[in-house]
Amino acid sequence: MLFNSLAFVFFFLPVTLAGFFALGRRSPLAAAAWLALASLFFYGWWNPAYVALLIVSMVFNHAFGVRIVRGLSASDAPRARRWLMFAITADLALLAYYKYANFFLDNLNAALGSQFSIGAVILPLGISFFTFTQIAFLVDAYQGKAREYNFVHYCLFVTYFPHLIAGPILHHAEMMPQFAQRQTYMPDYDKLAAGVTLFVLGLAKKVLIADEVGSYVAPFFDAARGGAPLTFLEAWCGALAYTFQLYFDFSGYSDMAVGLSLMFGVKLPINFHSPYKAVNIIEFWRRWHITLSRFLRDYLYVPLGGNRNGPARRYINLLLTMLLGGLWHGAGWTFVLWGALHGVYLCVNHAWRALRESFGHDLRHSTAWGRAAACVVTFAAVVVGWVIFRADSVATAAVMLRGMAGLNGFALPDYWLVRWGDAGTWLAAHGVLFTDTRGLVRAGLVNWLAILLAVVWFAPNTQQIMRHAQPALGMPAGGAAPRWMQWRPVTWLAIPVATLAVLVVVNLHKKSEFLYFQF
Repeated sequence: MLFNSLAFVFFFLPVTLAGFFALGRRSPLAAAAWLALASLFFYGWWNPAYVALLIVSMVFNHAFGVRIVRGLSASDAPRARRWLMFAITADLALLAYYKYANFFLDNLNAALGSQFSIGAVILPLGISFFTFTQIAFLVDAYQGKAREYNFVHYCLFVTYFPHLIAGPILHHAEMMPQFAQRQTYMPDYDKLAAGVTLFVLGLAKKVLIADEVGSYVAPFFDAARGGAPLTFLEAWCGALAYTFQLYFDFSGYSDMAVGLSLMFGVKLPINFHSPYKAVNIIEFWRRWHITLSRFLRDYLYVPLGGNRNGPARRYINLLLTMLLGGLWHGAGWTFVLWGALHGVYLCVNHAWRALRESFGHDLRHSTAWGRAAACVVTFAAVVVGWVIFRADSVATAAVMLRGMAGLNGFALPDYWLVRWGDAGTWLAAHGVLFTDTRGLVRAGLVNWLAILLAVVWFAPNTQQIMRHAQPALGMPAGGAAPRWMQWRPVTWLAIPVATLAVLVVVNLHKKSEFLYFQF
């Protein structure tokens, strides 16, 4: 079931909320069970067959988590570690089968000329997220960080529908204390109002912005796939259209997830914080898919040795972590290449910092112009990465990047020549080329891109607007929106929120999946 569907907005959400708080007055455990069952229904709406897979995964991991804890309590750390390794291996094997088996066989067949096949494997939605969430639980249990093992609460922790399909990746210690508090199961009208506002804002980002700008994306990448020599303007328009589609799609989903959870009195960790305002790639990964970055750091980069064994080992660990992070996003060489590129970016960023520190530079201070330049460079590097991420093949990405580099020339759409009148005629007379852009640079696209660039760079984000409500865990300090833009639980604010909600609902017939559902 999609958040941006009429069935979700007018059936699932109100029924689930009403049942949760009605049961919460009598029995918090019954309310938690109701929400877990509703979350399974939410998941099964897509494909009921995979509900059984999710249930088996939960039972398996909960049993091994308890077994690990009992082994530690009996001072049998070696056995607990063996249980941990076995459970993690089983989780990764399940993920590898569904997500990577055909990718591996396709490449093996290409290399050997063989014809091995296991048939079509349908990827269960959210398998990466619920697998990583449970691996984090197992490790936390082994490290003594997971302290509450009620099975109903555990099922809710894993299946909790606001995060189940596309994150955030949760830690056991973040959620279990909230599920154990009785006030969670009592309606809090300020949280409900803030949650509804966040949900509407996120839905507007998805339906009114991401889906609209996303309608421009496919023709550019289809042309590149066909080998069309895209000009500088065409290639950058296609790349930026996808850059903003992905941004507002994921930002919208993150807002909706936090808002939905807040309606139930539960705070999710923040997962998205204006990543295109980052002034370097290190900061970008602290702002984009924050919980995935945290998972990769805590459960992959640090166990590999982190930065404890010198610069060379640190760079190797960064590359390995980002390569696997890229592969986590999808079974394809473009994802591997995208991960490797970001690994190189991070290595360069850390090396640049080390060089500056060796000259005695204070990295905590920089000029406004310096930060602006760094932001532009970082943004351009990220856009290059998104082209590889979106392309269906390395060859398609190469065509797009060749155009972005200006290797296919510079030209403006011929209809601009007519629109600009005498100015267009003057430009043409002085060597500016106007040509047919194959309908790619359509009217309105450049305006869209300029407006969205201004929004992502200069407008306050949702966390800054909603700071008064403190809607998520790990909210960044400072940087509140101007006072007139800050949300408060006051009656008159319901008018613009309701107006936006009506505008969104009118457009819900244009239903489309969230991009991160694919990963």
